[in-house]
Amino acid sequence: MHAKLPHPFDEATRVTAGDSSWQGHTSDDYWAFVGPFGGATAATILRALIEHPQAAGDPLALTVNYCAPIAKGPFDLDVRLVKANRSSQHWSVELSQGGGEVATLATAVFAERRPSWEHRVAQYPDAKPFEETLPFPKISASWANQYEFRFVEGEMRIGPPQAEPASTYSKIWISDRTPRKLDMLSLMSMSDAFFGRIFHARRELVPFGTVSLTTYFHTDAEELAAEDITRVLATADSKIMHKSYADQNAELWSPNGRLLATTTQIAYFKA
Repeated sequence: MHAKLPHPFDEATRVTAGDSSWQGHTSDDYWAFVGPFGGATAATILRALIEHPQAAGDPLALTVNYCAPIAKGPFDLDVRLVKANRSSQHWSVELSQGGGEVATLATAVFAERRPSWEHRVAQYPDAKPFEETLPFPKISASWANQYEFRFVEGEMRIGPPQAEPASTYSKIWISDRTPRKLDMLSLMSMSDAFFGRIFHARRELVPFGTVSLTTYFHTDAEELAAEDITRVLATADSKIMHKSYADQNAELWSPNGRLLATTTQIAYFKA
């Protein structure tokens, strides 16, 4: 029998431990217009943290600041446990290449989740089933073609400019094009897998890039594994686009009705 090849996502986010840092390598499969897809970079950082021998608990929050472009090729991850107590850990990660300046700076919080009182305020979005929606066509950016996007509402449409901006709201099913069971790493990556809200508003592609991304996890690895899913139902929107920067915010839901993660980012645009 032939050995099963690694999933492209696992290959793209693979890390190896070194003497004082961890090493990774960019992937052509997850390349955006001018650099690696930010979600894949964030997931690679999260993998290094999860696999770190000092890691305890589950990811609670990850903030990634994209300071400078990442070139194709290998990179180093300087992983440091900043502070730990009985229930949480605070981490810092710096990504650099060839001994140069920091290209990506991340901070993360891991926590031991314990049973507690709970109150679920957010409501599961009403949506057509995955099977009743159509896949979005492939586009030129290779990272996007690693996912299958099925818009329920707010499909991105590129066309002639209109007098009024279009809605920035989308409701969408997201899954790996090559099916893969959802875990914390793919959840992290999918939290950045949204087309720029400005593309929706202006109906055109403009220079755009994430500057800072924060994802909050509302599940732990055991609960997520029990969901046994390969896709999420997500909603994404923007509140403001002003003087070259815009926010984006999103929710990622299990098809079973559980809110898995919320995320927000600030992005640069030129328009």
